[in-house]
Amino acid sequence: MDEPQLELLREKLTTSAEPVTAARIADLVRVEGLALGSATAAQLVKRLRDELVGLGPLQQFADAEGVTDVILDGSRTVWTDGEQGLRSTGVQLESEEQARTLARRLIAAAGARLDEGHPCADGRIGPYRIHAVIPPVAVEGTLISVRVARRSTASLEQLANQWEARDEWLKVIGAVVGQRMNCLISGATGSGKTALLGAMLGEVPAGERIVVVEDTTELMPVHPHVVHLQQRQGNVEGAGQVDMGQLVRQTLRMRPDRLIVGECRGAELRDFLTAMNTGHQGAAGTVHANSSDAVPARLAAMGALAGMTPETVAVQAAAALDVVIHVQRHGTRRTPVELSQVAYRDGRLQMLPVLTWEHHSLRRGPGWQTGPWQELLR
Repeated sequence: MDEPQLELLREKLTTSAEPVTAARIADLVRVEGLALGSATAAQLVKRLRDELVGLGPLQQFADAEGVTDVILDGSRTVWTDGEQGLRSTGVQLESEEQARTLARRLIAAAGARLDEGHPCADGRIGPYRIHAVIPPVAVEGTLISVRVARRSTASLEQLANQWEARDEWLKVIGAVVGQRMNCLISGATGSGKTALLGAMLGEVPAGERIVVVEDTTELMPVHPHVVHLQQRQGNVEGAGQVDMGQLVRQTLRMRPDRLIVGECRGAELRDFLTAMNTGHQGAAGTVHANSSDAVPARLAAMGALAGMTPETVAVQAAAALDVVIHVQRHGTRRTPVELSQVAYRDGRLQMLPVLTWEHHSLRRGPGWQTGPWQELLR
C-alpha cells in the first residue's frame, strides 16, 4: 500500500467517535478492499493499530520476549533493555518531527500533556509506562522511555535462580514475608526492586488482601486478592489531581492486610510511615538508594518534602520499618546484596547489616544476633 491509502485509513479511523479497535480496523480494511490475502490484511491491521493506539514503531520491541524497557534516544535510535542487557536495535526513526509526534500522541493517549509549556510528562497506556521529554529540555532531541509491565508468573524461588547464595536469601526473604515484617527494598533504577517486591507479594497467603498504591501501575503480583490505586495528574488548571499521599490515606479505609507503596519518592512518605505505625504489619515499598546506608538520608530528604524534620523521620521510620533489602544489578543479573535491620540509635536512624554479599561470600553482620535469622540459617 502507498502512503495516500494509509493516510485515508488513518483519517477514517481517527475522525469517527468510535474507539479504534483491531476489529474496527479489520472491518475498514476489508470494506475498502485495500489488502488481499489474510496475511497481508493481518499485517496491515497490526501496523495501523500499533500506530494509532499502540506504541507505533516501538511496539514490536515492547512485544519481544524478555524486554523490560524500550528507549528512544536523542539521535532517534531505538534501544531495548531486559534479559540481554541494554542493546541497540539498529532501528532509527526518520526525523525529529516523527519522534516528537509519537511522543505527543503517546502522552495524550495516557491522558497527560506534552508541549513547550510542559516538556516532560509521563503516563500509562495498558501495560506500558511512558515517559517523554522534548526539546529544549532534551538537548539532542525527543526522548521516549517505555517501561513494560509484565504479569510475571515467576515465584520467589524461580526469581532466585539468578541470585548468589540463593538458598540463604530465600530463607531470610521468605521470613520477611511470612512474619509480616515491614520492609523497604532499595536499589538503583533497573536493579530489580519491583521484580523482587512482586515475587514477595506472590508468597503472601491467598486469604490476605493486598492494596497497592503507585504513581504509575507496575506491580502485577500473582495473587488472588490485589487491588491497585494509581495517582492522577491534574488538568491544565491543576484541578482533579489525586496524589500518592491522598491514596495512601484512602487505603486505610479499605481494610488492607498488606499496604504496598510501589515506590516512595516524596511527601507520601509521611502517610506511609503513619500507616505502618497504626498496626499495618507486612507493609512494603521500594526506594531509590545506592546502598542500605544511604536509605536514612534518602528518607530524610523525602520527609523534608512533607515538612518533617530529620529527627521525626528517624523516629517514625525506626518504629515503622523492620528491614531494608538492598538489590543491585550485575550485568544482566539482579540480586540481593544486603539485608539490614532498621534501628534508632544515638539519635539517628541506622541500618544494622544482617547479611551482606561481598567478595563472593555471604557475611553476617551485627544485626545477625537479633531477630529470627539464626534460627532460619541453622
